[in-house]
Amino acid sequence: MVHEVKGVVARKRGAPVEVATVLVPEPGPGEALVRVQACGVCHTDLHYREGGINDDFPFLLGHEAAGLVEAVGPDVSSVAAGDFVVLNWRAVCGQCRACRRGRPWYCFATHNASQKMTLADGTVLSPALGIGAFAEKTLVAAGQCTPVDPAARPEAAGLLGCGVMAGLGAAMWTGQVAPGDSVAVFGCGGVGCAAVAGAVLAGATTVIGVDLDPRKLELAASFGATAVVDASREDPVEAVRRLTSGVGADVCVEAVGNPKVFEQAFYARDLAGTVVQVGVPTPEMRLELPMIDFFGRGGRLKPSWYGDCLPSRDFPMLIDHYLHGRLDLDRFVSETIALEEVEEAFGRMERGEVLRSVVVFDR
Repeated sequence: MVHEVKGVVARKRGAPVEVATVLVPEPGPGEALVRVQACGVCHTDLHYREGGINDDFPFLLGHEAAGLVEAVGPDVSSVAAGDFVVLNWRAVCGQCRACRRGRPWYCFATHNASQKMTLADGTVLSPALGIGAFAEKTLVAAGQCTPVDPAARPEAAGLLGCGVMAGLGAAMWTGQVAPGDSVAVFGCGGVGCAAVAGAVLAGATTVIGVDLDPRKLELAASFGATAVVDASREDPVEAVRRLTSGVGADVCVEAVGNPKVFEQAFYARDLAGTVVQVGVPTPEMRLELPMIDFFGRGGRLKPSWYGDCLPSRDFPMLIDHYLHGRLDLDRFVSETIALEEVEEAFGRMERGEVLRSVVVFDR
């Protein structure tokens, strides 16, 4: 049986996305069919539309999602029909060198569905991050389904599938923020605000949000930042030092993906502190630092990919924090929209008007 559904497709580089008919096959070995309930509009989807990931057009966009498992392949035991799941793009293989060394959050061979979803004319679609969840149903590897407490709202829970998890993990896992630490987050969009929330959850006592946009600074404060710095009005490096007794922050999170901002984060950290880069740069960007400064300051410079998360471990735990009021995932949902409104939502995201627009399907 083939399922005929509506999905958001990017047909060619830079062109507006469109809603098209998508054919989704029944799950085979190792696969699961998921009825999507909600999917966030993430900047990565815009990168796909603009050709910034690769040129495997057409793309079935969407990846930051939650829904119900509708059916599974014959050999699948990790999830079952009816399970409420958050989709993830790190379905660890268990066999690569990272997995064998006990570091599955670095898995280099994550699983995706083997069968292909297509357009009505048979054109093969490339699902964004192996998921393709701007669709009423999608086919994924069973390991991409992480069961969580069904009491969670899908539009909030699904955000753990990418951007919110990236920010939380940048602070909690990559940066290893500890109780009593000071943290500065450079860039307070969706990922940056999640890093603020992660730092608070990890026990940081000083959490500083840095941005050029007063609206984003207000959001950072709402997620628990103890101080904010308007980088359009003052030197953010000096401001962070002033707010940390003159020494700099223990952990600085760069959530923009910009060499100048990374440099600010580098110099705003304490000696032997940590800089975490979770903002996604473009391929042509270059970073230049005096080697003596790199050598003399010690510490760690760490890129963060998906917040170094392990979905099977982290998603249920973070949903538990959410349900018990310790993590306000609902605050990330700026608006809920229909599938046909994704293109307009990209514009609002680029203008910094929202943390997350979330497509909500009939449930």
